[in-house]
Amino acid sequence: MRIHFIAIGGAVMHNLAIVLRRKGNVVTGSDDKILDPAKSNLEREGILPKQIGFFEENITPGIDAVILGMHAREDNPELLRAQELGLKIYSFPEYLYEVSKNKQRVVIAGSHGKTTITSMVMHVLRENNFNFDYMVGAKVKGFDTSVKITEDAPIIVLEGDEYLASPILRESKFLFYKPNVALITGVAWDHVNVFPDYDEYVKQFEKFANSVEEWGFLTWFAEDEELKQIFNHFESKVRTRAYHTHPHVIKGNTTYLETDFGTIPLKVFGEHNLQNIAGAKNVCNELGVFDEAFYKAISTFEGAANRLQFIGKNEQTVIYKDFAHSPSKLKATVHAMKHQFKKEQLVAVMELHTFSSLNKEFLEQYDGTLDEADIPVVFLDKETFAHKKMPMLEESFVKDSFGNHHLNIFTDKESLQSFLLSQDWNRKNLLLMSSGNFAGMNVEEISNKILTGIK
Repeated sequence: MRIHFIAIGGAVMHNLAIVLRRKGNVVTGSDDKILDPAKSNLEREGILPKQIGFFEENITPGIDAVILGMHAREDNPELLRAQELGLKIYSFPEYLYEVSKNKQRVVIAGSHGKTTITSMVMHVLRENNFNFDYMVGAKVKGFDTSVKITEDAPIIVLEGDEYLASPILRESKFLFYKPNVALITGVAWDHVNVFPDYDEYVKQFEKFANSVEEWGFLTWFAEDEELKQIFNHFESKVRTRAYHTHPHVIKGNTTYLETDFGTIPLKVFGEHNLQNIAGAKNVCNELGVFDEAFYKAISTFEGAANRLQFIGKNEQTVIYKDFAHSPSKLKATVHAMKHQFKKEQLVAVMELHTFSSLNKEFLEQYDGTLDEADIPVVFLDKETFAHKKMPMLEESFVKDSFGNHHLNIFTDKESLQSFLLSQDWNRKNLLLMSSGNFAGMNVEEISNKILTGIK
C-alpha cells in the first residue's frame, strides 16, 4: 500500500510510519517541524521528507491511505487536496482500530499514569512470552519502537489518550478503540485548550467507559473521586473491578510489594506507581497472567522513559527526571521523591510548558503542588509563550497560583543552570519535571556536573 502521513514528526506518528515501512508499504510524509529523535529515526529508515513543510503536490491519486496527525490544521494544503481527490483519510486512532479490529484490544486510559501502566502490561506480557502488538507514548526498555503491528498477534495493548483525534475529527482518541479490556486510572482536569469546561472533560471518560465492548472487562482506581461518581451510576454489560493502592513497605530506599508470595522488591517507587501496579495486575490477570508470574515480572520493571527516570547518583545526591506537567502528576511525583528519600532535601524543578499550564485561568489548579519540595523551582521559557501565542505570566501571579511564595522562578536556561550548579548538593536530591526540554538545557550534562562537583 501507499500510505502518506500528514504531520509525520510526532513521537508516535513517526514510529507508526516506521513500522508500516518495515512491513513493506510505500510510506511518505510531511511536516513543518521535525526534531530528534524523530528526525534521525525517519532518516535512518529512508522516509525523512526531503523538504520541511506541507505541499499539495505530495498528494496524488495513487495514495491508498492518508494518516492525519493532530499537529496539522484544517486548512492544511495536503489535507485539502486529499479531500478533493476523495482519498481515504484516517486519524491516528481510526487507523489503529482498522488494523486491530480482529484482535483483543486492551486500552489504558486516565489523566495520569496511562503510559506507565501500558508499559507495565507490555513488560509483563513480554516476560511471560505473550505474542502481542502495542502502542505506547514513551520509550520502553526492551522495545525498539513505541508501536508494533503484526498480522498474527491476538492482542494489542494501546495507551488511550483523551486528546482530540485529528483537526477534522474533534473527539477523544480513546473513543475509537472499542476496547475488550480497559482501565481508567483517574480523572484530573487537563488539556484545557480543547476542554475548557471541566464537566466536558470528565464526560470523555464516561464515554470511554461506555465504549468498552459488551461482556468486556473494565478496571478502575477506587480511590479517585470522579471515577466513584461515574461508576456509582454506570450501567453497561461489562465486568468491572475496582483496584486500590497495592500493599507495600519501604525499607531503606527500596519499595517492596507485600504479597501472598512474600515481599517483592521493586525498581520503581512512589504511591502512584503502587496504584499503577495494582491496575496493571488486574489487566494482566484478565489476559491470563497469574499473580505469581505477574509479581516475578513486575519486580524487574524499570519504568518508561521520562517517568521518574533515574539519571544518576553519588553518595550524597540522586537525580531523576519526569514527564510530570499537569497538577496531579506534579504533586504525585514530588510526593513520591519525598516519601522515598525522607532524609534528603529535595530540589524540584518544574517547567510550565503545555497549553494548560501556561493558561492564566488554569494555573490556580497548581495550588500546593510544589509544597513538599524543600527548594521549589518553576521555569518559564519566553520562547514557549511566543510559539504558543500566549501572554507571558508575571512571576508574582505564578507564585500566587502555586500558593507558594518560596518559589524560585527563572525565565532563561542560563540562569536556571547557574542556580542548580551553585547549590550545595550535600544530602540533597534533584527532580526535573517537564513535558518540554527546559529550552534545550542538556539535562545529562548538568546532572553530571552536579554529581561530580563541577561548578
